[in-house]
Amino acid sequence: MKKYKNIMLDIETMGNGSDAPILSIGACFFDEEKIGKSFYAKIDFDAALNLGKADSETIKWWLQQDEKARAEIISGEELPTTTLFAFANFAAGNQTTTPKDLKVWGNGAEFDNVILANLYKKLGIKLPWEWWNNRCYRTVKNMFKDVKADSFKGVGHKSIDDALHQAKHLQKIIKEKGVELR
Repeated sequence: MKKYKNIMLDIETMGNGSDAPILSIGACFFDEEKIGKSFYAKIDFDAALNLGKADSETIKWWLQQDEKARAEIISGEELPTTTLFAFANFAAGNQTTTPKDLKVWGNGAEFDNVILANLYKKLGIKLPWEWWNNRCYRTVKNMFKDVKADSFKGVGHKSIDDALHQAKHLQKIIKEKGVELR
């Protein structure tokens, strides 16, 4: 089995602060050329709201989104702790060596990565990567605006579809611009 050092992460939330309730987590392993295993979990809506701070602007934004996207965020059944342990197992199951080597890419690193890390901390569960290995897809994407992403496949704002799309776009940037994953 191929070992990957990079995970593209996407979460859907009911807020935009560092303590926003997480409704779903989507992620995939990737390198410069291939997409590896993926992870997708939907968290119980009420349980998520009990652990975070929702905001009215995000709620209004969700009300304007596609019906399929809205259905995804309210259909979760997993408890937050179960989801965090499952994500940690996913991350550990494909690493090259230790969490020190795992790079986690978010859109941006100050959103997805921070909110997820804060939930791990709040629930007293060890973060499956080191904070210094946060990476920001949004920064790279904005540095190379001339490299357009391919057509989106899936449901917009479904975390797994977003994570896969972001990973493929980052691979395209790497290929066209000679950027290295570090």
